[in-house]
Amino acid sequence: MERTSQWIFSLDIPSDVTVHAAGVPFSLHKFPLILKSGYIRQAVLESREAEKTVLVLPDVPGGSDGFELAAKFCYGIHFDVTPENAATLRCVAEYLEMTEKYAASNLVQRSETYINEVALKTLPAAIAVLRNCESFLSKAEEVELVSRCIDAIAFLACKESQGQVTAAPASRSLLNDDLVVEQWSEDLTSLRIDLFQRVLVAMMSRGFKEAALGSILTLYAHKSLCCLDTYGTGAWKIEAQLAQEKRVVVETLAGLLPRESRAVSASLISVLLRASILVETSEACRVNLERGMGSSLGCAVLDDILIPTYSSSTDDTLFDVDTLHRIVSYHLEFELLGSCGDRESVGKLLESCIAEIASDPNLSVAKFVTLAEVIPDHYKVTEDGVYRAVDIYLKVKL
Repeated sequence: MERTSQWIFSLDIPSDVTVHAAGVPFSLHKFPLILKSGYIRQAVLESREAEKTVLVLPDVPGGSDGFELAAKFCYGIHFDVTPENAATLRCVAEYLEMTEKYAASNLVQRSETYINEVALKTLPAAIAVLRNCESFLSKAEEVELVSRCIDAIAFLACKESQGQVTAAPASRSLLNDDLVVEQWSEDLTSLRIDLFQRVLVAMMSRGFKEAALGSILTLYAHKSLCCLDTYGTGAWKIEAQLAQEKRVVVETLAGLLPRESRAVSASLISVLLRASILVETSEACRVNLERGMGSSLGCAVLDDILIPTYSSSTDDTLFDVDTLHRIVSYHLEFELLGSCGDRESVGKLLESCIAEIASDPNLSVAKFVTLAEVIPDHYKVTEDGVYRAVDIYLKVKL
């Protein structure tokens, strides 16, 4: 049967009801609809139109596609139930009151059976159902579908990751990103940020390993922030709406970072810190990321700490010197607590960084001196690194 803007299931009997579902008109028949839908039954009874009833459903879950599936069910037309449409079916059935009160094995029961016995048994399917809830979240929350999906995903993810950790060789590092990152991790990163956060919080509450969490956060960050020019290769002007969307993403991901610094890479923290500066997140978020970068300096590379100054002014320095200074200060705080790594490697990293920044013609003498002095003596193997930076700076200035 062909669906058009004037969709008709049967051409043999004239239509006696028109349903406008999310702006799309469907020319249908009352009898099959009122047999299954309490909502439509009541609406038809209350209608004063004797011949052809007109019903308007502006907020039907799933829009016109969701209503079409419900109408097909009423007409007995076969269609496949899948993880991608199961939430739509469950919520449109709730909206239209397609319960056992009006017909046996009605759509509420049929969709519930599929969700409970099929969809929530595997990670990819459970994630697909949750993703399907995004466009009608309030109705999905009302029928507790969102919470059931999140619980199922958290349980299955923990079960799978624990099995992989048990099966891994004893010598294998917990920081190996490939240990637990499977296809379902990619699926997880397709969720909207608010649902992604709720899933990860549920996973952590069930004991999901922090070492595995870092790789999932990295996947989400790279996927959701790839549109931002955080490395300073293009324009830094961002539309207000996009900036707000990405601000929420960055602040949420920063809040999800494990407290154990070795559980996430310095590269991930750097990506989030750059984005935090670019989209102007809260000060608390930025400080949290700067502290995280400070605790991870022992694992960082030069690109991780060379953060551009996101400014179009020709008078500004190329790199964000103030942020670098704060990162080093936080690192030294962590050193006092005994929680930092190899001093020599950090010292060499900072020397390379200062040498790179020294070539900036806009770098003031005061800022250069401050940077040169920020490396503690016990981090230096020799003075060669600092002397090299001074030499570069003087050649630029003189």
